Amino acid sequence: MTSAIHEKPSFLRSQVGGLPRPFWALWGGTLVNRLGTMVMPFTGVYLTQSRGLSVTAAGLVMGVFGVGSLLSQPLAGVLADRIGRRATLSGGMLATAATMLALGYSTSLPAIVASMFALGVVMDLYRPASNALVADLVPPAERPRAYGLLFWGINLGFSVGMTAGGWLAGLGFIWLFWIDALSGVVFAVLVWRAVPETRPEGARESSGGFGVVLRDRVMVAFTLVVLGQALVYAQTFTMLPVAMTEVAGLTPAQYGLAMALNGVLIVVVQPLVSGWLGRRDASRTFALGVAVMGAGFAMTAFVTSTLGLAVTIAVWTAGEVVTAGIAGSIVAALAPEHLRGRYSGLFGFAWSVAAALAPLLGGPLLEIGVEALWFTVGGVGVVSAAGMLALGPAIRRR
Repeated sequence: MTSAIHEKPSFLRSQVGGLPRPFWALWGGTLVNRLGTMVMPFTGVYLTQSRGLSVTAAGLVMGVFGVGSLLSQPLAGVLADRIGRRATLSGGMLATAATMLALGYSTSLPAIVASMFALGVVMDLYRPASNALVADLVPPAERPRAYGLLFWGINLGFSVGMTAGGWLAGLGFIWLFWIDALSGVVFAVLVWRAVPETRPEGARESSGGFGVVLRDRVMVAFTLVVLGQALVYAQTFTMLPVAMTEVAGLTPAQYGLAMALNGVLIVVVQPLVSGWLGRRDASRTFALGVAVMGAGFAMTAFVTSTLGLAVTIAVWTAGEVVTAGIAGSIVAALAPEHLRGRYSGLFGFAWSVAAALAPLLGGPLLEIGVEALWFTVGGVGVVSAAGMLALGPAIRRR
């Protein structure tokens, strides 16, 4: 009598194995695109130094970008369901490439404003299509791992792109625009050639815009929870650098050194835990991550040194890692197959709203005091986590 010996899969295989080939084409395209994401982190510097705009004018121009991004996600969600995931993603990337070059060669203020608005509309058109593709391609049990791997690739690419972008900016800003545009074209071509269209039959004929999504009370409630999480996280690129340099007295170099810890921790830790986190209850896991993020930002009220900032960054980065692959899997579970694009669009809309609201709310709070800002941000995280726990039963029933 013989018995089969089942060999335990290696750690690497357990983390990256078992996902379909089209997913890896999507992942590779996402990584290339983020490696080339060089323009947006340096937009303010480009507008003031290369185009001679005042700080106030540059802020208004970037606000126009935010208005465009508010339209982006609902539009992309409808397109992903109507014309298809692949066409929306590839078309959005090609449009982004063209708009990047238009912005890079714009010299008049009207042309810059028009290009920034258009860029806000098209730059993230790919997101709902990408999220819907993962939901279409990957079985439910593997989705948290798949979304987590996408999150990891985005952060890995962005970290490298930021470093390279800072060096290239010294050679001339137009290099940033060309590399950003070319990376978008590579992403578009890779998806068009290697990723099949996955839109379910009947999705093209599905009527209406977002009304059907807004009638889903569970999805609307989850979107509000995500809005709270996004408001917390948006402080990393709005009020956190201002508070650390203007109030806590850190130099830009000290702030940059501490912030590098965020990327390092995500790149090192996230692949190690994504599979394990994906096997936990999604609602409780997401609530835990948001609560930890809120706690980390609340601790920022006491920061007076680079080391203190690094400790708080480590805490909220841990929460970010916990939530990384969970939100997309929840949206995929809530959405009917033929509406996955629109559900993903509503999810993305919450992040666009948070990006617009975060500085409007954070600025006045910081003027009151660092405690007012960071304790409020921490409170938003706690309230969002509590909301997620309350939603848990409804999400589990779905």
